[in-house]
Order: sequence, then structure tokens, then C-alpha cells
Amino acid sequence: MQVSDMSKLDQIVCHDSEESELSYWNAKAASDEKTNKLYEILSSIHKQGQRSLSGIMTNAEHGTLTDRLFKGNGAATGNSFNLPFHGNGKRSLVFGRRSGPLLSGTAYCISSCSMILLNKVVLSSYNFNAGISLMFYQNLICCLLVATLSLCRAVSVEKLNWKLIRVWIPVNIIFVGMLVSGMYSLKYINVAMVTILKNMTNILTAIGEYYVFRKRQNQKVWIAMFMMIISAVSGGITDLSFDATGYTWQILNCILTAGYSLTLRRVMDRAKQTTNSGSLNEVSMVLLNNLLSLPFAIFLILILKEWEYVINVDVIKEPMFWVVATASGLLGLAISFTSMWFLRQTGPTTYSLVGSLNKIPISIAGIVLFKVPLSVENMFSILFGLFAGIFFARAKMS
Repeated sequence: MQVSDMSKLDQIVCHDSEESELSYWNAKAASDEKTNKLYEILSSIHKQGQRSLSGIMTNAEHGTLTDRLFKGNGAATGNSFNLPFHGNGKRSLVFGRRSGPLLSGTAYCISSCSMILLNKVVLSSYNFNAGISLMFYQNLICCLLVATLSLCRAVSVEKLNWKLIRVWIPVNIIFVGMLVSGMYSLKYINVAMVTILKNMTNILTAIGEYYVFRKRQNQKVWIAMFMMIISAVSGGITDLSFDATGYTWQILNCILTAGYSLTLRRVMDRAKQTTNSGSLNEVSMVLLNNLLSLPFAIFLILILKEWEYVINVDVIKEPMFWVVATASGLLGLAISFTSMWFLRQTGPTTYSLVGSLNKIPISIAGIVLFKVPLSVENMFSILFGLFAGIFFARAKMS
């Protein structure tokens, strides 16, 4: 979206510049000085044999001579009409292009960090034991916002059809499992350890890519994955707040996240063939995932009788709980848009590296805000895991 806005801005600036050139020529066409310049240019063109005088005069009648004069004789006409575009206008455009990656990267990091921390607040600080219901509420907010933006024509969304839904259902089932397992693991494990254990997803994805897509990794990648295993094992052993239930949920989350990534790659081509445009943009995928997750979430809430807990729990009567839960839902959508914005402003390489570096402030904030008990050994395991994640991102780039 940012790229299209910039291109529209370029078109507007260029269009205004052309109009100023034309008005300038019309205002000065009667002057003797410009008439002399005209004949000098016509004579030089005639001498060079590029085209005949009659052909040039025909072009002048159609209004194309003005552009040729101003482009070929900028010094004669002065720089007054170039200043708005080549001066302040150009500086503002250059500043926009230079600040774009910084602004988009900052927005992506802030939304990503805030999303994880707010979910931790809802699940742990408020002791809310209904992760599926929280996921349902967050995904419902995302659907309503995307639908509103689509109606306002702020975003482009593909029309859903039954063929696309049938193709996407396997992906969505894994998506729901990934979200639910992530919610429950975050409830029982501190944020720093969740961040480190998520590195195991990279290992499972790399193994899956080898067996499914026959994609081989270089030696640096395997070294980085070995470092991730060491950090995860040592972190679990030295974790003073170790919880077997939480670690089980996190291991399941890693498996489902890797499965989601691999399955998405397999069905993407088939999904694009079922759309009217033959493509499926990121916003459409956000809407598709969140919309299809709602009936699955309702089914799980009814089967597991989570609705009974939600109705009777006292925390839902607190206004701040709904503020935090709603904010986490909004941030979930913000992550989708800011990640797309950042990826378009920079590229996959920078996006991957910043994503790895972003784990550092998340881990520090989680430790400080939630007063996580730490040993020296556990701290070194977390730092080693963060380093392994950065090393993995760099190895994938090589």
C-alpha cells in the first residue's frame, strides 16, 4: 500500500510540474527573446537532419514542442519551473523514501512486541483460562476491521468462493491449532523462554523443506540450528519456572507452526487458481484465515465447555480486561499490515534479520515486566538462543 501511495505522489508531482511548464510557455510565448530562442533551436535541429521543419511545426501545433523546448533548453528558460520539483518536492520525496524503512520497521517491532506482551497480560496477569475464546475474539476483530477497510476501498480483498475455502481448510485447521497452542504455552511459560523455544520451529521447517521440497541448507544453517537445540535444552533445564504443561504446548506449537508454513507453500498455487484474479494477496489471506477460524473456534469452545467458564468468570466484568483483549486483537491485525509494509520497504533479507533482532527487546521486556525468576545459567541460555536466532537469519541470507 505504501508503494502505491508513493507512485501516486510521484504522478501528482510530475503532473503539476508539466502544467507549470505549459503555463510558463504560454505566458512567455509572445516575447521576442523566446521567439529568437525558438528559431535557434529549430535551426539547430534542421541542421542536424533529425526531422524536417514542417514536421516540427506540426508537432508544435499539437502541443509537443513545449516539452521539447523546456527539456532541451532548460538554461534559456531558467530554473524557476524546476525548483518546486527538483527542490523542496524532491527533498520531501527523498526523505519519504529514506524514512520509510525506519518507520515501517519501528511500527512492525512495536506491534509485534506489544502483541506478545498483551497476550501474556490477559492470560497470566488476569489469569484468564480460556485461550480459545480469546483467539475467537481477536480473530473476530480482525475480520470486522478488514471487512470495513475493504468496504472503504482502503485495501483490496479477493472474493471468497467455495473452491477457495475447500482448498484452504487444511491450512486453516493447522492455523487454529497454531494459535491455540501458542496461547496456552504463553500462559504457562515466561516470554523469554517462549521466544527461545520458537527457534525450534526453524529446525522443523528446514527438515520439512528437505523432505517435502528437496531443499538443501548450507553448513552455516545447520550449525545455527545445532546452536538453537543447545540453547533450548539448556534453557529448559535451567528454567526456574519450568512448567511441563507449558513446554508441551510450546513443542506442539513449534510443530504446528512449521506444518503451517510447509502446507501454505503447497496449497498456495492451487488457492490462486481458484480466485477470480488468479492471485491471493496478503490481506486476503489474513481475512481468509481469521474468518475460517471462527467456526472452528466456536466448535472447540462448545466441545471443551469453555463457554461455561467464560460466562461465570469474574474477570470479564472488568473494563480494563476488555481494553487489553481488544488492543491485542487490533495489534494482531497491525502485525499483518506492518509486516507487509516493512517487507515492501526493505526486502526479505532485512525483514528476516530484524525479525530475529526483535526477539531481544521482547525477551528483556518479558523478564522485567513479569518479574521472571532467573538464574545466571538460564540467562546465558536465553542470550545464547537469541544469538543463535540472529546467526540463523544471517546464515539463511548467505
